[in-house]
Amino acid sequence: MFDLNKITRENISALKPYSSARSEYKGDAKIWLDANENPFESGLNRYPDPLQLDLKKVISDIKNVPVKNIFIGNGSDEAIDLLFRAFCEPSASKAFIFTPTYGMYAVSAAINNIELVSISLKEDFELPDLQTITPIIKKNTGLLFICSPNNPTGNSYTHQQIEAISSTFSGIVVVDEAYIDFSEQVSAVSILAKHPNVVIIQTLSKAYGLAGARIGMAFANPDIIAILNKIKPPYNINTLSIKAALETLKKTTQYEAQKIALLAEKSRFKTAIEESPLVEHIYPSDANFLLIKFKNAGTIYHLLLNEGIVVRDRTKEIENCLRITIGTKEENNQLINLLIQ
Repeated sequence: MFDLNKITRENISALKPYSSARSEYKGDAKIWLDANENPFESGLNRYPDPLQLDLKKVISDIKNVPVKNIFIGNGSDEAIDLLFRAFCEPSASKAFIFTPTYGMYAVSAAINNIELVSISLKEDFELPDLQTITPIIKKNTGLLFICSPNNPTGNSYTHQQIEAISSTFSGIVVVDEAYIDFSEQVSAVSILAKHPNVVIIQTLSKAYGLAGARIGMAFANPDIIAILNKIKPPYNINTLSIKAALETLKKTTQYEAQKIALLAEKSRFKTAIEESPLVEHIYPSDANFLLIKFKNAGTIYHLLLNEGIVVRDRTKEIENCLRITIGTKEENNQLINLLIQ
């Protein structure tokens, strides 16, 4: 049975968070003399809203998630790190991942001195059966990560699978949906009401084209959100990033057009290279990338580097596989020409 009080670190429960006059005051101030800021207006002379309420309201409308269920992080990596700091006791707790998957989970676990338990995906990169998973995670708390669509494999997992694992695990299940905007799979935010131990992570870095602004989102029950807000830096999202996010989220036509274009390019690119003698297999993908098994991935990787094209080498985790992001039509054409010659 999930009990947030039991899995929250004692020092975090006892923590008195930093509180600024800016976060305490709820009215409409005329003069700000509380934070030792430079008073001469530049557009950046004031600290940003510590809770990013204007941005959360826009995200709330788009994602159909109440503001109280939203955390905004400096990239989704901040949310991942804060979850470790809040709910994993160093040298005592465990974190669980399904490999191969996003490498930052392991890095954050190591930084926070948390034992990481890897559970191998099936050969087709599907999740293992619940009968296989349960004995490993049972009687444990901490964090369990499910990346869906998964990076670097590109495949998604069903809500039924996620819910079954969430019902079995007494800790927090983190569903990383960085690529959900490219997927036909509906976001798992719909299961939050039934599963108080689920945290959904999304980002504006991929489909929304704001990787440089570092805007990550976590959706969870209000008690978890309150803990993340309690331990985050006071002003974790800067004014420029908030403005960029607000402007980008208004451009719904551009967002949809770019997403359609990228998905069309993914299909065209896949069709163009799948008969290449260099290619052994192209894995199904719900993301804006393809995991491709080559007959000699090392040779292809260095061939592309010599042409100034950088892709992601995944051969250490998946034999002879490269992960290739879908670029513009012109960029993809250059790659196609090299791979089909």
